[in-house]
Amino acid sequence: MEEYLFIAKAAGFIGAALAIGMGTFGSALAQGLVASRACENIGKYPESAGNIRATMFLALILIETMAIYALLISGALILFAK
Repeated sequence: MEEYLFIAKAAGFIGAALAIGMGTFGSALAQGLVASRACENIGKYPESAGNIRATMFLALILIETMAIYALLISGALILFAK
């Protein structure tokens, strides 16, 4: 019975590591793409730089929530792996 408990705890820790790893990887990739496209469009249309920048910041905020959710899920997996 002890080894099954150990396997369950290990699975929780591995799941937490995967959740935070994939969540931050996806978030970082998306943020890079958004910033890249914003820089391209500001270069093409400098007169609308303010609108592009505001939209970019809104998109970055929404993307960052994915990393925060991944952190919360991994924290919950570690906390409740007891």
